[in-house]
Amino acid sequence: MENIYKIENKKLSKNNIINGLVIFGFLIFILIFGKLLMEFFGSSLEILKNYSSYYLKGLLVTISLSLISVILGSIFGLFLYLMKSSEIKSLKVFASCYLELVRGTPMLTQVFFIFFGLASIVDFKSFGLSISSFAYITGVVAVSLNSAAYVAEIIRSGINAIDKGQMEAAKSLGMKNSLAMEEVILPQATKNILPALANEFIAVIKETSIISTIGVTDIMYNVNLVRGSSYKALEPLILGSLLYFAITFTLTRLLKFVEGKYDKNS
Repeated sequence: MENIYKIENKKLSKNNIINGLVIFGFLIFILIFGKLLMEFFGSSLEILKNYSSYYLKGLLVTISLSLISVILGSIFGLFLYLMKSSEIKSLKVFASCYLELVRGTPMLTQVFFIFFGLASIVDFKSFGLSISSFAYITGVVAVSLNSAAYVAEIIRSGINAIDKGQMEAAKSLGMKNSLAMEEVILPQATKNILPALANEFIAVIKETSIISTIGVTDIMYNVNLVRGSSYKALEPLILGSLLYFAITFTLTRLLKFVEGKYDKNS
């Protein structure tokens, strides 16, 4: 019995030593890195206080550009879907080539191609546009054209998810293809399409960080301005990332709430 007690006491002593070392290590970590973390948060708050207008301006530009781009992209995406579904071969080939090209190349190259391409053939100053206004317009064009390729696929998937028997039943009632699509298919497909379009909007918000490379004053552009003015490399970048996260997280939760309401009403 004494040997058993000795063994148990040794185990307890060993565990106590390990626990003590862990606690000691944690305290050392707090002492060393706690000060650094406090300095970091203090520096971040100071940057937010001094440069909040930069982040606000970038936020407004990012949201407005993303919203306009998704709306225009949805319109063009619908036309792309109709062209790809058309029986006219030339339209079908054009839509297929466009979709493959846009989805098969980086968005950054598309932005550069449109920005420098338009700048070489259009004298934007003759229209009274500043370089920042021209950059914003070309940014909208580039993001819209890119988004359209994905919206076309969203529409196609949403419509194809509807049972083909629905169209056949509509035709048997004497409806033409266009009327059957408008009255029967699209109302049902909308339930699949709208959430996907909302997700596309969220994706576009993050992707618009690329257009800061052509001078659009979005969040990332202003983050770089703050980094240059404050001589801080990390803090402005983290604050910008948190701003992107706040936007996308809020929109995602809002989307889930709306989907839940829509499902209940359905």
